Amino acid sequence: MQAEGREWVNMFSKQAISLFDYVFTDAMTFIDDKGQRIRLWIPEEVHIDDKQAFMEMYVNRILSLLNNEPIDIYVNATFLPEAIQGEYNELWTKERMQKVIDALVKNKIALEINARYRIPSPEFIKLAKQAGVKFTFGTNNSDINFGRLEYCLQMLTECGLMMQDMYLPKSVDLR
Repeated sequence: MQAEGREWVNMFSKQAISLFDYVFTDAMTFIDDKGQRIRLWIPEEVHIDDKQAFMEMYVNRILSLLNNEPIDIYVNATFLPEAIQGEYNELWTKERMQKVIDALVKNKIALEINARYRIPSPEFIKLAKQAGVKFTFGTNNSDINFGRLEYCLQMLTECGLMMQDMYLPKSVDLR
């Protein structure tokens, strides 16, 4: 089940959600501190006056999602809006990464390695692996040109991911 926006939790019963092998969502849609709905991939909807303040708000929205939504996989994990994408390594500080990783571990949520956006960074993936986070591969594809998961496979090798580091839905039995 792909869960979109933060209101999805109130739109589906626990029974309906339980019918799916897994539920995934991202934090690319949320209400900002000014009460405005933001979709991070739409430049016209994103207004950043202070990059650090934006990141603090964004990380808080991510933590709220991870701590309160019944999901199995967190996708598009470290996506940044176009206006600040070039500052990824400066804005995704180790402290911010660790907050997200701690919430993933606490809530037993897997982390997507995204081929389309080439996120999260190798540093984030290595920290998450060290903490025991499980991983999935994905693309957030919007058309048929989603490639061959090149970034995911690169991270598999570069970060030393093994089979035991990969997420398996509860319904999968490998016996």
